[in-house]
Amino acid sequence: MTDSYDRVAVVTGADSGIGKATAVLLAEHGFDVGITYHEDEEGAWETAALVREAGKAAAVRRHDLTDPVRAAHVVDELAGELGGIGVLVNNAGTGSSEPLLGMDYERWRSVLSVDLDGPFLCAQRAARRMATEGRGGRIVNVTSVHEEYPRVGAGPYCAAKGGLKLLSRVLALELAVYGITVNTVAPGEIATPMTGQEDRVPRAGSRPGYPIPRPGDAREVAAVIAFIASPAASYMTGSSVFVDGGMVTMGPQAAGALQSGDWR
Repeated sequence: MTDSYDRVAVVTGADSGIGKATAVLLAEHGFDVGITYHEDEEGAWETAALVREAGKAAAVRRHDLTDPVRAAHVVDELAGELGGIGVLVNNAGTGSSEPLLGMDYERWRSVLSVDLDGPFLCAQRAARRMATEGRGGRIVNVTSVHEEYPRVGAGPYCAAKGGLKLLSRVLALELAVYGITVNTVAPGEIATPMTGQEDRVPRAGSRPGYPIPRPGDAREVAAVIAFIASPAASYMTGSSVFVDGGMVTMGPQAAGALQSGDWR
């Protein structure tokens, strides 16, 4: 695998949480960073300021994945402003929390659009540029433990994340000839605004059902993404890395400990 790809990264949804932590860490590792946001423009510019404090260039664009075709053009805009693209981190996403029987089609499609259609189109844009340049690259798709494990009330989210896992593996097969690797990072519960928590170091002992009994920190996920985005990960493609404190290993163990059917 070539490792001469542009030291320019585009991180979607980098206005807070995992995306913000990833953008800052990639800057510290020598990447100029393109930052996208949906609604939190102030947060995006805060991320850009941190990237610049690390001595690297930053560019910011609004990115509305409910219109994924239009949103994908942002990848080209950021690559044009920053002088290329060597890494794409598809981090932006949304969730769902309602039973499938009562869900209308528009709601279903809105989640699939953001969590699956958008990453596909952004990856396609980035990969075309990487392939044309001929220097390789990295695509990292942030999924969830729900790329593999179901959750009540999260039907479209689970379907999208599971689809993104297999999309990533097909891309890994198709893009390897260009020196482009494609992998997924699957976080568990991370203390971010998306999970309704503040972006601060999680309190130890607060999740007794997890082997590591706390939520994760966004910087812990960012560290894994940064490794996969680095030249050191040149022989890694088509893989999923779970960053979940061992949560998914607790399936049979946790099921046996339940005393009620409230989970339904």
